Amino acid sequence: MHRLLLLMTTTTYRAGAFLEAARRLDVPVVVGSDRPQVLAAANPAGNLTVSFLAPDAGAESIVKFTREYPIQAVIAADDDGVILAATASAALGLPHNPVKAVSAARNKHRMREVLTKAGILSPHFMQAPISEDPAVVAHRVTYPCVLKPLFLAGSRGVIRANGPAEFVAAFRRIVPILQAPEVVAQGAELADRILIEDFIPGVEVALEGLLSDGHLRVLTIYDKPDPLDGPFFEETIYVTPSRLPVTVQERITACTAAALEALGLRHGPIHAELRINDRGVWIIEIAARSIGGLCSRTLRFGAGISLEELILRHALGLDPSSFFEREGQAAGVMMIPIPQPGMLREVLGKPEAERVPGIEEIRVTIPVGQELVPLPEGSRYLGFIFARNETPERVEASLREAHRRLTFIITPPDDTAMNGTAAPSAEVEAPTKEEARRSRYRTGLVAGGSRRSH
Repeated sequence: MHRLLLLMTTTTYRAGAFLEAARRLDVPVVVGSDRPQVLAAANPAGNLTVSFLAPDAGAESIVKFTREYPIQAVIAADDDGVILAATASAALGLPHNPVKAVSAARNKHRMREVLTKAGILSPHFMQAPISEDPAVVAHRVTYPCVLKPLFLAGSRGVIRANGPAEFVAAFRRIVPILQAPEVVAQGAELADRILIEDFIPGVEVALEGLLSDGHLRVLTIYDKPDPLDGPFFEETIYVTPSRLPVTVQERITACTAAALEALGLRHGPIHAELRINDRGVWIIEIAARSIGGLCSRTLRFGAGISLEELILRHALGLDPSSFFEREGQAAGVMMIPIPQPGMLREVLGKPEAERVPGIEEIRVTIPVGQELVPLPEGSRYLGFIFARNETPERVEASLREAHRRLTFIITPPDDTAMNGTAAPSAEVEAPTKEEARRSRYRTGLVAGGSRRSH
């Protein structure tokens, strides 16, 4: 019997999609989580609590578990589990990426070292301890530059600086992010440093692929039509298929394949972020997992199967080659950005937005009453808008129009009156100002927001 271990933290967006894919394949799933599950005692063969932060110890727990409940594949839903998945797969003799390769992809500084040594186009880079005086470091830097944590995903803590003053401000803003207890636990010694690299201008894309014995199969290339020039790097719209010329897409594929070979990644899903300008194709990020958030819903393959089902088929040795062909329609997603910090009080216009031609679904993933934290500190989006249409241009237009019809009423964090009673929202207190803010938000010009693991 095929049985697979799915590693996912309790904060993942991906659980439902992977579990549904396993159900369609009629494959038993063991959920390996970082926290005990409520129903674990009732189903010991289907649940395993395992340490993501100590991969060697976590792998030992998995090996012990398999003595009673054998498994045929280990899959990580998100970045948090990729090193553990590689370590456990190696211990069990299952197909896997080398642990060293996965670790290099997870450490942005090490990734830059490897790519530069391999002769792959890469920005000038350096790292600095968070204990160092940023005013001193600022004089060793070429501008514009980008400061970023070595291991966080989703543009969290990523800030552009155009000069020394902005550099110092950005450095000081990133340090508290890296000192948060959950971030320290996740990154260990990597949380003590900040990566600094030259800003790379250009058009940005994302490539989704699947590796088999080192051979890259490109599943799709996403265009990112909104400029990502900073100061923060909140992503909004992904659209596929790409509208770039075929020759440019071939260069993107070749660059990704070269980077994967240099890192030593050989098996399973990969997600790469690249920029293209007149100097060439640049790797911005590369990860040994599939696209994050709910964005995989934009992809459908032969017979209507999902990206997650394709990944499971590949992991279990079920030949997925007959399903590689992507559906004919264009598709896209907007990750709804967070326009300002505060408390989400109300979401308006959703029915009107859902009536936009081409819109398939609008899912608000932060409940009313919860706190909103934009980038660079935040790690979530307000939600996702999904669209399908005849062409990428129509998909993009549908996403923008649906977003324009949405309004999010947010109480600023300092608008809390005495006795814990919330003051009127900014829209009530100052409608003219709020309407101006909402108008800018609707057109996507307000910076902020976040996502997990794209």
